[in-house]
Amino acid sequence: MNKQKRQEIFERFRAANPSPNTELEYETTFQLLIAVILSAQATDRSVNLATAKFFPEHGTPQGILDLGLERLTEYIKTIGLYKTKAQNVIKTCQILLDVHGGEVPCDREALEALPGVGRKTANVVLNTAFGVPAIAVDTHIFRVSNRTGIAPGKSVLEVERKLERFVPKEFLQDAHHWLILHGRYVCVARNPKCPQCAIADLCDYKYKTQAR
Repeated sequence: MNKQKRQEIFERFRAANPSPNTELEYETTFQLLIAVILSAQATDRSVNLATAKFFPEHGTPQGILDLGLERLTEYIKTIGLYKTKAQNVIKTCQILLDVHGGEVPCDREALEALPGVGRKTANVVLNTAFGVPAIAVDTHIFRVSNRTGIAPGKSVLEVERKLERFVPKEFLQDAHHWLILHGRYVCVARNPKCPQCAIADLCDYKYKTQAR
């Protein structure tokens, strides 16, 4: 895929959705961090349903510590890997209080040192909360990047590096959300909705689905 095609793709994404954002529901940077930790191998909807039960009254590091592991586990048991995630959230809250004054650090290394936070989670927080043009490559972005030809790669990190290189700078901040939303609702894993796709004429995918 050439530079001109990529430019046009992201211009169309911007025209259709000028201010894209995460579908996770949160009010503070801390709540975003917790929601992203919980969202690994889970849907945003399932996370939102769970966090709505305890964020209003316990949506701070100290609030969740006061809630305790057992009650937190009960709140998030509808989410995949909930036992491990509950333990990671409790440990993360303690570290935030002990090391960072209860604040979420705007630093990749410090974020990745938190239990349950890997590169992808750190990128989401850096992008969404702090305005860093980072791209968190999840299954949707990996699929869209390879299928369309925007940034093909064999690994998550390779795709991330290529997106950072290939996406025009003016679109880097929002590219993360546009690509996720496109993969979630249009360029889906099975039977992509090519007839409804706003960038179908620019996409390199050879097996486009046809209108029925």
